[in-house]
Amino acid sequence: MYKKTVLDNGVRVVTANMPQMKSVSFGIWFGAGGRFENKDNSGISHFLEHMCFKGSKRFSGREIKETIEGVGGSLNGFTSEELTCYLAKILNKHLEKSFEIMTDMALNPLVDKTELEKERYVILEEIRMYRDQPQSYVHELLDALLWPQHPLGMNLAGTFETVKKLTRNDLISFKDKFYSAENLVVTAAGDITHDRLAATVRKSLAKLPKSKKNEFIPFKSEPKKAHNLFYKKTEQTHLTLGFGSLRRGHPDRHVVMLMHIILGANMSSRLFDELREKRGLAYEIGTQVKSLQETGAFIVHAGVDNKRTLEAIEVILSELSRIKKEKVSLSEFRRAKDFYLGQLTFGLEQTMEEMLYMGEQTISLDKVKTQEEIIRELNRVKIEDLMRVSGDIFTDKKINLALIGPVSDRDKRKIIKALSL
Repeated sequence: MYKKTVLDNGVRVVTANMPQMKSVSFGIWFGAGGRFENKDNSGISHFLEHMCFKGSKRFSGREIKETIEGVGGSLNGFTSEELTCYLAKILNKHLEKSFEIMTDMALNPLVDKTELEKERYVILEEIRMYRDQPQSYVHELLDALLWPQHPLGMNLAGTFETVKKLTRNDLISFKDKFYSAENLVVTAAGDITHDRLAATVRKSLAKLPKSKKNEFIPFKSEPKKAHNLFYKKTEQTHLTLGFGSLRRGHPDRHVVMLMHIILGANMSSRLFDELREKRGLAYEIGTQVKSLQETGAFIVHAGVDNKRTLEAIEVILSELSRIKKEKVSLSEFRRAKDFYLGQLTFGLEQTMEEMLYMGEQTISLDKVKTQEEIIRELNRVKIEDLMRVSGDIFTDKKINLALIGPVSDRDKRKIIKALSL
């Protein structure tokens, strides 16, 4: 299903032909993100991504947007801890021109000083916006607990201090260092043949010089129970419980995904049923799995009644304790597997989701597993594996709690005392 070509300079090209579609989604991926930063330039990956849309050596910012959107297409970009992606979805016939524009935008941004100053204030407002949203800011607090004194624990948008002082030379130097051939992947899914995309990529990117793979500082700290209970007058208390988990590509990754589904991925999950349906403790309750190169996190997030925060935390911890001590029933286990495979199938029916899947897998693991391979791996997971892996993850020393709400000192003491599995 997937085809791959590696150019002489190391640029990787991966495609999935979906002939029933009339559109093509493509992404230009770089192995550079928040974890390649430090405390002095925190937020530079995100800032650079913003500036690439402001114009390149050949196309103005307006031309970039109008050329692609003017033929019915869409374009966007995003930055994460380990990668940056510039993406577009267009009709098949507009592929070559759209790709030419997007590659020039990403590799040859002008970073005009006037535009840079305007975007600086846009990003500062973005940081303020998320600080004002406790349901978002609480995740930033949790990251700092999970990965203390490490780039993974820093805000992707940066801080007020770093964003204010980043210069044009800083951004260009970062781009020149990290946006290189060995760290560049192009993926496309839809009405596209592999040979056509490979030829298109070769025309634009074959002359990039060879480079080395980007390096980062691995996270090595031992797990340690930690908490940050942030007082703020809010209508409800927002909390996140995080546990150090498995790296991307770990043999037990499917076990963790099944734990996620059983505990909090949908409306039939245990936490949704227990906290929302049975007790009315929360409107928003769910779980999240974050997987990175050498580390990961299992996260429970909720917005709960201010007066019942302690009760909500106790119920969450009780459910986490239950899954590591009691066997999941066969019917619940089968439902979780079927949900996993169903969501995977639904996602890979869409050109954009397929393209994103290929890009993340290639930039991180240099391999894209087919749906058939995933099904075979998933079928090897046993009910006992859930108890084994959850027992390793849900331990006292791995509990990290970040909370934002009008919590009193008395309640803080009670909450901290309750943090036990």
